[in-house]
Amino acid sequence: MVKLRSLFTALVAGVAAVSGTAAAQAQVATPAATNNAAYVNAPVVGQIPAAPRAGSGHCGLFETCASTKIGLGKGDFLIRLSALGVMPEDRDSKVWLNGNAIPGRVKTTRQVMPELTFEYFFTDNISIDLIAASTRHEVAAEGTPFGKVDVGSAWVLPPTVTLAWHFRPHKRFNPYLGVGGTLAWFHNVSPAGGLVQKLNVGVTGGPSVNAGFDYQLVGNWFFNFDVKQMFVRMHAWANDRESGAFIKAHDSLDPTVVGAGIEYRF
Repeated sequence: MVKLRSLFTALVAGVAAVSGTAAAQAQVATPAATNNAAYVNAPVVGQIPAAPRAGSGHCGLFETCASTKIGLGKGDFLIRLSALGVMPEDRDSKVWLNGNAIPGRVKTTRQVMPELTFEYFFTDNISIDLIAASTRHEVAAEGTPFGKVDVGSAWVLPPTVTLAWHFRPHKRFNPYLGVGGTLAWFHNVSPAGGLVQKLNVGVTGGPSVNAGFDYQLVGNWFFNFDVKQMFVRMHAWANDRESGAFIKAHDSLDPTVVGAGIEYRF
């Protein structure tokens, strides 16, 4: 009887021990199972998108963007293409025949041609520009003892350098005033024939003044309007001294030059 009771007691203790171990294993396994379930159910990200790089935006040639500088200022370089009107004033003409002054005045035709201009800004307010253009003009003498005499034609290349003061740097509308000098070189000179068999025109030059404005249209594109007054005299000789009809003429051309065009800033 005593042995039977001892065996029952040992059996109950064994069962209790086995139950405690299983419960402990269950407590340890539960967090792992929970963590495993949380990991399995979490969303999977295939690839993290890269952050956009600063300054990677593209600004078109005909767009005004956040990086576009408004107006003109120090360091800007521009190339301008304009339609140019050249209007000689023909002031104070004098004509000589074989060394004797005769009545008459010189008349020079007006002309329209394209013009190319290069401009650079030394400071926000001061720029220098050079214009390059060549125009063809017909020349005649009116009111002479021979009536109206067709003298001939000539092309003139008047490179003009101008220093200008700009009143509103870094603004879309920027008016300016300038002063400079012109060198007039006459080429492809052709006598009219008849009384004039030979024709020579000397190189000349003089001061010039101008006024105008730049207006920023879009991006680095600008519209320009410019008026120059040049003070230039023309000296011409017709025929040879031995011909018996040697003609000499001086004419204050003093052309007014008006230009309007589009320019681009680099």
